[in-house]
Amino acid sequence: MRLSRKIFLLSAVTCGVALAQMPAFARHAHDGGGDPADSRARQLLATMSLEDKMSLLFSVDGGGFNGSVAPPGGLGSAAYLRAPKGSGLPDLQISDAGLGVRNPAHIRKNGAAVSLPSGQSTASTWDMDMARQAGVMIGREAWQSGFNVLLGGGADLTRDPRGGRNFEYAGEDPLQTGRMVGSTIAGVQSQHVISTLKHYAMNDLETSRMTMSADIDPAAMRESDLLGFEIALETGHPGAVMCSYNRVNDLYACENPYLLTSTLKQDWHYPGFVMSDWGGTHSSARAALAGLDQESAGDHTDARPYFRALLAADVKAGRVPEARINDMAQRIVRSLFAVGLVDQPPQQKPLDVVTDTLVAQKDEEEGAVLLRNQGNILPLSPTARIAVIGGHADAGVISGGGSSQVEPIGGEAVKGPGKKEWPGDPVYFPSSPLRAMKAEAPNARITYDSGTNIASAVRAARAADVVVVYATQFTFEGMDAPSMHLDDNADALITAVAAANPLTVVVMETGDPVLMPWNNSVAGVLEAWFPGSGGGPAIARLLFGKVAPSGHLTMTFPQAESQLAHPDIAGVTADNVFEMQFHTDQELVYDEGSDVGYRWFDRNHLKPLYPFGYGLTYTTFSTDGLKVAERHGQVTATFNVHNTGTRPGVDVPQVYVGLPDGGARRLAGWQRISLAPGESREVSVQLDPRLLAHFDGKHDRWSVPSGTFRVWLASCATDDSQQATMHLHGRTMAP
Repeated sequence: MRLSRKIFLLSAVTCGVALAQMPAFARHAHDGGGDPADSRARQLLATMSLEDKMSLLFSVDGGGFNGSVAPPGGLGSAAYLRAPKGSGLPDLQISDAGLGVRNPAHIRKNGAAVSLPSGQSTASTWDMDMARQAGVMIGREAWQSGFNVLLGGGADLTRDPRGGRNFEYAGEDPLQTGRMVGSTIAGVQSQHVISTLKHYAMNDLETSRMTMSADIDPAAMRESDLLGFEIALETGHPGAVMCSYNRVNDLYACENPYLLTSTLKQDWHYPGFVMSDWGGTHSSARAALAGLDQESAGDHTDARPYFRALLAADVKAGRVPEARINDMAQRIVRSLFAVGLVDQPPQQKPLDVVTDTLVAQKDEEEGAVLLRNQGNILPLSPTARIAVIGGHADAGVISGGGSSQVEPIGGEAVKGPGKKEWPGDPVYFPSSPLRAMKAEAPNARITYDSGTNIASAVRAARAADVVVVYATQFTFEGMDAPSMHLDDNADALITAVAAANPLTVVVMETGDPVLMPWNNSVAGVLEAWFPGSGGGPAIARLLFGKVAPSGHLTMTFPQAESQLAHPDIAGVTADNVFEMQFHTDQELVYDEGSDVGYRWFDRNHLKPLYPFGYGLTYTTFSTDGLKVAERHGQVTATFNVHNTGTRPGVDVPQVYVGLPDGGARRLAGWQRISLAPGESREVSVQLDPRLLAHFDGKHDRWSVPSGTFRVWLASCATDDSQQATMHLHGRTMAP
């Protein structure tokens, strides 16, 4: 690890020298290439002065960080950039975030919006079309609210299930993350709104996020975290990539030439621009030469406004070539044309709340994961006596905190104590599961107990035919979860209620996997994640069987924290959230390399509580006939899927591969398929060739080894029931 890290740092320094002498961006500058957006940008920039071009490289705080004062021309948002006068370009109105349009500090009078469920919920659908629909919805709401840049597209892998922002992301697998996040990005940009892809890269923890060095062998990074970003780029074509706060192998991500230039712009041929995270810029010349194209809200969040006077002085002194400024401006303007926001500027109008909430509800219905269903306790009888307990289920559903927080339409459902420090009180959307359950089953006798008094909850449980306990875990940007347990007294509450009435179903609203010491004592468990604006009706419809669960986990649920690659997070118990973010010189060596999540469990022969890819539904499926064939370098797995139950349902058969030289299994493809009772269908899944290869860091390319590969057709990452083998001849692929 140390040796490879030194090699990485040497290559980064060498790249920096090359940039200073004759920058790689100049050698790889866009020549049009038949791309109309490139051509239009080049023609426009040819008429602009250097000063006007440089004005595109710096946005100001949009009002979210300076006491809720929007700049002149700004709507009140994360950032604002005034376009050069006479350029014909629109001002950039830049809004958070990936779950919906944010209204920081309630700066806009009518800033409430519809929120999607958490990113994990969307990812847990394993449905790229659903992910795209979700992106279309939030992109449309951004456009209707006057915004043309949406800071979504979170693709950091879940390297630690306690990560404070895991709920914004998609999970622990690079292929699944890339395809699902990329599909959401494509949906956003179909509405003439630029989406970012963030946080590039290795921003996998909140503790020490502003200063920590994530140290990892570059080849292992290309096979894991960076592969997720690469696939998201190919799938979604985001107009912008946001570099992260942390350091990667000692260099800040926003001034890291290996990440921004060598990998992103050269190997991946990315034509868009790189913007910094808010407070993520640390220099002018060094950042510009490394590949940063735009400083975000630099007037307020950075130590200095680097890409203003300081960058201008660097250009004048020859430290930054004017060609680099031209490239930065070209990338930005090219993205504006590419997504159509120049030709189709936002038109502010009222949101279609009903339609958009139904999209969020459908996303939650597809993404909630049924983990346990002993004795087919679910779906619930519509005439049963049901005790609903805990989780503020009478009022609404919880959401994750931080810059992705959407202001609820209808106001916050639960009044908190008024916590002033970041991120404030947990926000509950006014989408009550209790009210939705009563509407869904008017003949059921449904009671509610808050769960704050365990003795009272036990009495309610004993008087009911079945119990539904709602339990939460509030996670948020800026702090990792100190433990993997549910909030407050939830574990004790569930244990006591299940002892009183074993016919207990637990609905978990969480931002991360959690420990479940009561798992074997309850009859049912539904992981609802953070359910979003349509969460109440979605959960009720799932519980009563109006829709069948079809979600599958995108993160491994461990049995204990001791099973994790890093059982402890240094400094996570600090009391002050801001102090936690700025622990200095902290270094985290990711010596597990590319074996993230289920790969780590497989490599170390660990049995999880619930494995990656796992999910139950209200019918049964079987698969058979697995065949694997290779033709012209493309490997395809073909098999049959049968609905052997009595209800229609959705299955998500997954294909994993094992390379000839050993190592952990890897997800290489999947298919989401809906079948009627008794229906069968043949399915073909093309395997991503990079999952059959190793990344050769020395030669900067993918290399497929020669030998016999194992292929698993599975219902989850631990399913060994169906296997096949294939022999491949070694070959190399371009990066």
